[in-house]
Amino acid sequence: EPPDTPNDFSCQTQDMRIVTCTWSQGGDTYLYGRHSPKYTLSEEFSQKTVPCTVSCSEQCSCSWDIGQQRICNITVTVENPLGKKTATDVFDVTHRIYPAAPFQLWEQCTDTKITLYWKHRNKGIELFCQTEVIQPDGKVELHNSSDAQLHYASITLSGLQPYTEYTARVHCGAAKHFWRWSEWSEARTIRTKEASPSGKLDIWREITPVLGGRNVTLFWKQAPSFRANGRSISYEVTWEKVEDGSKPESISFSSVYNSTRISIDNHSYRISIMAKNNVNYSLPSVLIIPRATGNSRNTLFCSFVGTEELKEEQVNGTDDGIFISWEPRHIYDSYVIDWCNFPMLQPCDLQWKRFGPNTSSALINSAAFVPGVRYNFHVYGSVANTASLLEKKTGYLRELPTLLDPVVEKVELTFNAVTLSWDSYPTNKSQFGFVRGYHVYVSPIREDCSLKGSKKHVIPDGSVLCKYTIENPEEKRYTVKHLSSNTKYKLVVKAYTSGGETPIVNFIYIDTPFNSNMLYLLVLLVIVPSLAAAICHWKMKWVKECCCPVIPSPNKSKVLSFKEFKISSEKVLKISDCIPDMLAVDNKAEAQKL
Repeated sequence: EPPDTPNDFSCQTQDMRIVTCTWSQGGDTYLYGRHSPKYTLSEEFSQKTVPCTVSCSEQCSCSWDIGQQRICNITVTVENPLGKKTATDVFDVTHRIYPAAPFQLWEQCTDTKITLYWKHRNKGIELFCQTEVIQPDGKVELHNSSDAQLHYASITLSGLQPYTEYTARVHCGAAKHFWRWSEWSEARTIRTKEASPSGKLDIWREITPVLGGRNVTLFWKQAPSFRANGRSISYEVTWEKVEDGSKPESISFSSVYNSTRISIDNHSYRISIMAKNNVNYSLPSVLIIPRATGNSRNTLFCSFVGTEELKEEQVNGTDDGIFISWEPRHIYDSYVIDWCNFPMLQPCDLQWKRFGPNTSSALINSAAFVPGVRYNFHVYGSVANTASLLEKKTGYLRELPTLLDPVVEKVELTFNAVTLSWDSYPTNKSQFGFVRGYHVYVSPIREDCSLKGSKKHVIPDGSVLCKYTIENPEEKRYTVKHLSSNTKYKLVVKAYTSGGETPIVNFIYIDTPFNSNMLYLLVLLVIVPSLAAAICHWKMKWVKECCCPVIPSPNKSKVLSFKEFKISSEKVLKISDCIPDMLAVDNKAEAQKL
């Protein structure tokens, strides 16, 4: 195939004497040996062939000395037996300057400035240079500078951090007729000099009352605004009484320490902590420990706060942390929340976080937080370096089912009800979640449950239980009603949290007694009447005489034992035979008859 036209043909110079032209070869001609493509360069203004040797690898190039010539018209010709193609580049040499890379970099520096120097080979050419600075966080900054020197150039980089490594490199281009940047110089890593630590340490404390005074555990960490600014750092802790101006006590620690414990009496104390490097100290961070006027978990209250016991409030966790809110008070200039990353361990890895005066809520998160662990938080208000406990919070990142289920300690049975008691069941911090209440499950042994007032609950084996819910965790007694007498039941009590409850495994079993009221009714309705009938049959004559006596005949009465006077067959008593006390006649008809 005939050769392709040379692509991307262009020429440039580093010193305005030696010109280098480059181009791309094009596609394969499938001709080899003496028939392969041949390249020649010619200068049209001088009508001369360019005296250079072409070399090709990824690109083809050719370099030669143009002497004092400034305007060039260069043509490259490629030909083989099947054809010929050309490409042309017309240029002013002063517009095609491609400087050599800067070399031999060195620097002078202070704690916040670096002056970087370098040399270049382009003598007599005014260059425009660019310095690339890589910050410690990986951010890249570019700084421009003009280079009017013959042998070296420089740039001053300011506003840097003390005792910090920066990486710099330089490239340059022609200042008057910019063509392209040179290659980068070698990168140079430079460290600024040390300076006094900047900012303050973030400090906190835990106060434990002891006999005759208090133990104060001090903690410190480097706040985001703090910089060590030096090779090595140490810490100095100083404490003194506020009232009497006694001589301060102090102690120093190496950089590996971040806490210490000091013992003080019940007076008010001023405690300060400073960081120190080879240059000087940082500004002091100060805490005021007030005079002992009350008691609490780990702080002593200021007089305007009060000493009443604070109630612990439950808070909720989320996927991102535990949400804490508090009531803001205008008297404080900041707030502090502290907590333990590992509340079951000693030391518990106390952590704290500071917030501004206009903040009243925070999402507390930590890589140490795990589900099922209860974390306690304390919210402090701080003013004039004095902190006072304001609120207590407690919560879980995520609640899990309870570790322990209630153990039924007392069972009271009747023929149709059972009362269960679990008074000693703990609802405190030993659980994997807040105990929200209880579920009582009941079922007859050989059949599904359907008691009045319950909800159905199906367990994995397919059995249907009756479910009762107690929503008060402090109510540890429950009566299940509407049971059948003389029946065997299985029961279980489960505590539940927001994370649910553990699977039902173990039941307790009860037998309801026989219904005695039914026995009494049977006695009253069957046995008593039967017994009465038997007695009546056995004493029939006596019963008959008691209940149905024989009416006596008047003729057998002693009243009629007088001299007989008969009217017809009836004996008649003459009035003259007795002297009555009183005589009453009921009606005139009878009187007439008599």
